[in-house]
Amino acid sequence: MRIEVRQILATTGFFRSLSEQSLDLLADIGRLVHFKQGRTIFHEADPCPGVYAVKSGAVRIFRLAPSGKEHLLHLAEEGHTFAEVAAIGRFACPANAEALEDTVCALLPLKEFLHLLDSDHQLCLQLISSMAQWVRQLIGLMEDIVLRDAAGRLSRHILRSAEAKGTDDFSLAMRKKDLACHLNLTSETLSRTLRRLAAQGLIETTSHQRLRVLDKAGLQAIVEG
Repeated sequence: MRIEVRQILATTGFFRSLSEQSLDLLADIGRLVHFKQGRTIFHEADPCPGVYAVKSGAVRIFRLAPSGKEHLLHLAEEGHTFAEVAAIGRFACPANAEALEDTVCALLPLKEFLHLLDSDHQLCLQLISSMAQWVRQLIGLMEDIVLRDAAGRLSRHILRSAEAKGTDDFSLAMRKKDLACHLNLTSETLSRTLRRLAAQGLIETTSHQRLRVLDKAGLQAIVEG
C-alpha cells in the first residue's frame, strides 16, 4: 500500500515537486480510501480529515448558498488533491465533497500530516511553493469571473481541458449544470454559448458531453478579448 500511495502522490500537481525524501515521509502515513458514486466524503464545517489525492474517479467540491443553490468550486479528478488548504491551515472543511463516480484516493490523515509539517522544515518550504501555485490557479479563476464574458470563460475552460487531456476530442469532465455553476453562468447561457462557438466553427459538439476543438487560435482570441 505504501508504494501505491507514493505513486499516487507523485502524480499529483500539488505533491509532484516534492523531494524523494518528502514523498517517502508522506507515503509512510498515507492510506487508500474508496468511495462509491454519490458518497458524501465530508460536509462543510466538518473537521478536516486530512489531505486527499485522487487516484481514479472524480470528486466535486461545492458550497450551498442560503437559497440552497449549489456552487461548484472544484472538480478533483485523477492527479488532483482536495482539502489540502483546510489541512495546512488547520481549520474545518470550507465546503462539501461528494464522489461523482466510484473513486479511489490516497488519504494523508490530518494528525500525522500536521506532525510532519511541525517536524520537517524542508517539507514545509516545498508545500509553500505548491500552495503558491494553487493560489495562482485561484486568481486565474477570479480573473475569468471578473474580466471575461461567458464566451471567454468557456473558451478558456475548453482550451485548458484539451491541454490537460492531451487531445482536442474529449468529454466534459463535469455535468453541464455543474460546469455552468463553476463558470458563474446559468445553464441556458452555457448552452447558448456552446452553440455560438460551434456556429463560429471553433468547436464541434459530437454528443451531449463530448466536443472537439477545431480552432484553438480562435478560442484563444476570444479568451484574450
